[in-house]
Amino acid sequence: MPEPMLDPAQQAAAAALDALLDRRGRVRKPGGTRPAGIYLHGRPGRGKTMLMDRFFAATSSKHKARLHFHRFFADLSAAVRITGSMRTAVDMVVGDVDLLCFDEFQVDDVGDGMLITRLLDVLLARRTLVIVTANQPPAELLPNPIFHEQFEPTIALITERFTVLPVDGPRDYRAGGERAAGGFAGGAYRVTGELPALPPPGRPVRRALRPVAGGDGIALTFTAVCGDAAAAADYLALVAAHPRITLTGVPPLRLVPPPWTARLVTFVDVLHDAGAHLTVEATVPLAELAAGTAPIPGLARMLSRLAELIPVPTS
Repeated sequence: MPEPMLDPAQQAAAAALDALLDRRGRVRKPGGTRPAGIYLHGRPGRGKTMLMDRFFAATSSKHKARLHFHRFFADLSAAVRITGSMRTAVDMVVGDVDLLCFDEFQVDDVGDGMLITRLLDVLLARRTLVIVTANQPPAELLPNPIFHEQFEPTIALITERFTVLPVDGPRDYRAGGERAAGGFAGGAYRVTGELPALPPPGRPVRRALRPVAGGDGIALTFTAVCGDAAAAADYLALVAAHPRITLTGVPPLRLVPPPWTARLVTFVDVLHDAGAHLTVEATVPLAELAAGTAPIPGLARMLSRLAELIPVPTS
């Protein structure tokens, strides 16, 4: 029986996940009437990761892996470049597992889409059970209309082979103040009221991620982090060396180009996944940060994650 504190959508997802294990907690291999995996989707803060973690902990198999999107794809891309083989790359990154849990699944880039297609072919051939959490339903993956049609066969494969379930109750548990102690949630969102100087529109920013000492960690400006052509791999290397980061001079996002906002989404994703301690020093409160901003994939997820930080109003 699902726990009584779960909402109806969470109960349905928990029951579907529990059905994938036998009485000893072992994974039932995909095949026959059993799905290749479960794809949980819904808005941020609805409990998808909690359900996946609950299932992962209940699985008795030692041959299992739980991965975050950015870390996994950085490692997988590097392994494919080195070996030239997706099968060998999967062996290098996750090994021979019965269960692969993939948190915050997203396909916003055509290159990642190609890798995912090849990855799924390998995992399905191996009968590896795959559990995915995502903000979008499969049909909304790789939304760029230029490339979306190329990814439609993979969307069809996910829809046919996976059990796709919405976990999208009315409550955002992060925004409700139910934050975990320590790690990412131990950081702060501080409102300074000061608008930083921003480069003129169209002028490229070319600077390395050079942090300065700040308290017991490091400090970086928003322009340095988001204005240059940095990527997830850069942020992964940064947080590996510096687990406590203060991001200063964050303006209202309507004042910066969409690629800057997209990099901020990636930056917050990486720090959240790593459990790093983040302090944000922003011009406006979180509720106003994205007002008037063009839609960006992952923006709602980022705002939900920033809601975990301790708010510090202007003094």
